[in-house]
Amino acid sequence: MLWSDHTVQLSREAPMTERQIPRWSELKPLLRAKPVTLNATDRRLEKALTIADLRAIAKRRTPRSVFDYTDGAAEAEISLSRARRLFREMELQPSILRNVSEIDLGTTILGRRSELPFAFAPTGFTRMMNHEGESAVVKVAQDVGIPYALSTMGTTSIEDVATAGPDARKWFQLYVWKDRAAGEDLVKRSAAAGYEALMLTVDVPVAGARLRDVRNGFTIPPSLTVKTVLDASMHPAWWANLLTTRPLTFASLSSWGGTVADLLNQLFDPTMTIDDLNWLRSIWEGPLIIKGIQTVEDARRVVDAGADAIVLSNHGGRQLDRAPTPLRILPEVRKAIGTDAEIYLDTGIMSGADIVASLALGADACLVGRAYLYGLMAGGERGVAKAAQILTTEVRRTMALLGVDKVADLNPGHVRLP
Repeated sequence: MLWSDHTVQLSREAPMTERQIPRWSELKPLLRAKPVTLNATDRRLEKALTIADLRAIAKRRTPRSVFDYTDGAAEAEISLSRARRLFREMELQPSILRNVSEIDLGTTILGRRSELPFAFAPTGFTRMMNHEGESAVVKVAQDVGIPYALSTMGTTSIEDVATAGPDARKWFQLYVWKDRAAGEDLVKRSAAAGYEALMLTVDVPVAGARLRDVRNGFTIPPSLTVKTVLDASMHPAWWANLLTTRPLTFASLSSWGGTVADLLNQLFDPTMTIDDLNWLRSIWEGPLIIKGIQTVEDARRVVDAGADAIVLSNHGGRQLDRAPTPLRILPEVRKAIGTDAEIYLDTGIMSGADIVASLALGADACLVGRAYLYGLMAGGERGVAKAAQILTTEVRRTMALLGVDKVADLNPGHVRLP
């Protein structure tokens, strides 16, 4: 009763709020209709605020086997999950009371300005994710002013990519084939088409065990089986685009009817050693990037052998499971090679904050692959542009909140690893 009496007493003393019927002039500013977006692709992409949102859209719109090929990794997918977990668990250390009214996201990559501190990584079979494929990716790279690396296993030719992005900074990613003459031909075609750099990938002596692909019965191109025909009913637009555009072919070979692992094991040379870099240097005069470095020792070896840049990468977790996590070894690698070569980093990047952390710990730039592929699957070229926009916005915001107005001022003091 004491509580009730006290409550009654308070309510008697509290001032009454006067109510009134709102006037139209007061309501009108609140009644702002949201503009209607007529284009279905634009409507989908408007809802994506993060790369994870693009991934969710891509998963709905793409056949399971194709999505899993992009999204998956090797064996138990531990390498990929560790990379993403380290990015999630790292801590950013802000510096307050800094003038961040203007943020410059530009940096220097291979001696030239890049408008953003990341590049589009090489990915295989890109026209399978969306029929616009590599041409869409290089166009976006050209628009935003960053490099794009075409994969040996791309599905658009070296020459067609050059035509689609005549002013883009184009790199060619090379696997060393058992047939060295075929590899040499690709290098010469890249040089003739104006590609800036050659990126040699060295972590695929044999194919990794990508179990999602095995379980899905995934082949290149997808086979018409009972399972895929049923899947087609769930993703009619994807199948219509696949079947009504030019056949899925490769940038560097005519065709293939088996699994990805069979293809890699059939073509790639497991006998290659570091001595073969001399052969590559003899046929390529431009910058040489070595991708797939996972130890400090190997970083030093390839730089001593003449690499202009290295990519710390475990192939997106798609080769050796339980491989070293690139972000974890980055500070030690930077200390070991100093300024003798540029360092790029990939694997596990899903946000602009991931890119900023990598730059702070010593990377000159990052390579993003799955991030833009999720955008491509979600909405073709516009989806790739959306992925680039999301990452750009996140990099800019993260730098501002850290109190940093240019990429060169990021340093290890801005990141604490667990």
